[in-house]
Amino acid sequence: MEIEETIPQAAPEPQMIITEQAQYYLQKAGQWAYFLGILGFIGTVFIGLMALFVGTMFTTMAAMNPLLAGAAGMGGVVTAVYLLLAAVSFFFALYLYQFGDRIKKGITYSNLVDVTSALGKLKSFFKLWGIFSIVYIAFMILFFFAMIFVGANAAHLAQ
Repeated sequence: MEIEETIPQAAPEPQMIITEQAQYYLQKAGQWAYFLGILGFIGTVFIGLMALFVGTMFTTMAAMNPLLAGAAGMGGVVTAVYLLLAAVSFFFALYLYQFGDRIKKGITYSNLVDVTSALGKLKSFFKLWGIFSIVYIAFMILFFFAMIFVGANAAHLAQ
């Protein structure tokens, strides 16, 4: 008597079906994301242009008013901050644009690869937003404590 070995079969992966209403919502979200991505690129250009001219503005202000002599040295710092903001703004715009472009194509042509790629870009957008939010909150906490420290020192010096 032979015993037959049965090889366990892998359970089929569940398939998700996106309803027409969900497809409509994704398509509309993609259109808005595409639009906001383009606006983000335009805003990034303006931030970049501002970064180029802010150093000159600080130097000119310092030359015109001797009380602002310290402002000339701050031009480089402010330029660096603007360039950092432009870089962050660029990636926010890029992820939104890529999501919008790919989700529209994916829904229009029923291409699961494009839809998956689009959702990956949306995930990247929210991940970047989360990281940026954590960094922002950390800076605000540091700023809060720095202001308490400065205020306490000013009060101590005023006595």
